[in-house]
Amino acid sequence: MAKHNPRATKARAEHTPRAEKPRIQDTARAERSSRSDDDRDALLAKIKADFGARLARMAADPAQWIEFIDHVATFGARYGLGNQILLLVQAEQRGIEPRYFLPFGRKDGSTGWKAHQRYVRAGETAFKIWAPIKRRPTEEQAAEWEAAGRKVQREPSGRPAVQVVAFRLANTFELSQTDGEPFEPPTVLARRRVQQRGNRPQLLVGDDPTGVFDDLVKLVKDEGYTYELVAPRTGDLGGANGVTVRRRGVRLVQVRDDVDPAQRTKSTLHELAHIRCGHLDAGAAGEDVHRGRVETEAESVAHIVLRALGMDSAAYSDAYVFGWAGGDLDLVKDCAETVLRVAKQILADLTPAGDATDDSDPAQAGPSDPDPVAFELAGVPAVGLVAA
Repeated sequence: MAKHNPRATKARAEHTPRAEKPRIQDTARAERSSRSDDDRDALLAKIKADFGARLARMAADPAQWIEFIDHVATFGARYGLGNQILLLVQAEQRGIEPRYFLPFGRKDGSTGWKAHQRYVRAGETAFKIWAPIKRRPTEEQAAEWEAAGRKVQREPSGRPAVQVVAFRLANTFELSQTDGEPFEPPTVLARRRVQQRGNRPQLLVGDDPTGVFDDLVKLVKDEGYTYELVAPRTGDLGGANGVTVRRRGVRLVQVRDDVDPAQRTKSTLHELAHIRCGHLDAGAAGEDVHRGRVETEAESVAHIVLRALGMDSAAYSDAYVFGWAGGDLDLVKDCAETVLRVAKQILADLTPAGDATDDSDPAQAGPSDPDPVAFELAGVPAVGLVAA
């Protein structure tokens, strides 16, 4: 017969609630985690739906494409396709005209708006943006990516280099959401002025305010092409303002010599865009590529770059109004990715070294880095998209 022990009974009574507390806390944590996962999944689903809807409108309506490249030009092609559309959709939902985005900044004031002595106002809602995650992939990961057709950056030794391996959702804020010291967005035009003339106000003179003609000619020549200014309807020009020729033993860019300096610069940039977009590569030449798409890509690159450099460049309408996309979303996405990549590369080539991006903005990947669109913007595909 068991003997009654009051102290043991008391001990068991006191011990039981404490033993159950961890289980209650675990349940609460699991519920919070589940809600967080649900919120994240809902956000990712909304982002994907918004992106798809915008892409569909761009594919169906040429005016939507023009609106998109105007938006890209405002930011000087700072972001990839996924972030351009993501910010555009959020700005439209809030009814604002965005000018410049940066994150809040580290506590030490070395990054983001804090680095510019500006502070996000209390109560402001952040914009969501895809920020690249960089690290060195393992050999196994690199082999998987290469097998899937993704380019892996490697060091001269063959070891995988530190590179973009995934994307996470991060917070950023628009200039209008901040207060503090005066801030002038560091446009490509402003950076070139600092490089060429010193940090002093300068009047724009002549018909071409960009001052990039000689630089563009050099970029054309660096691609292995001869550059010529020729009389209209001579050489290979025909009735065009400019032409790029690539045939056996010949790599040639010709531009009319009787046009105004602004048009000369635009035509030269248009031809450089054809080269950089790969329109004359052997593979592209053998494909049945709609001329409207080729001209749209080249003209869109020229439009973005010149607008970023301070020239109001109206794009040719015929590249947009004849239904080159035919509502094909994949075609429009591929075109947009090409345009952004090439515009960003050219702007980087025309901008002083080290000033092409704002290091305090984690969402800015380099021209050769993958865009979050390549990671499909939702779920966790094999290439490693993550959300935070």
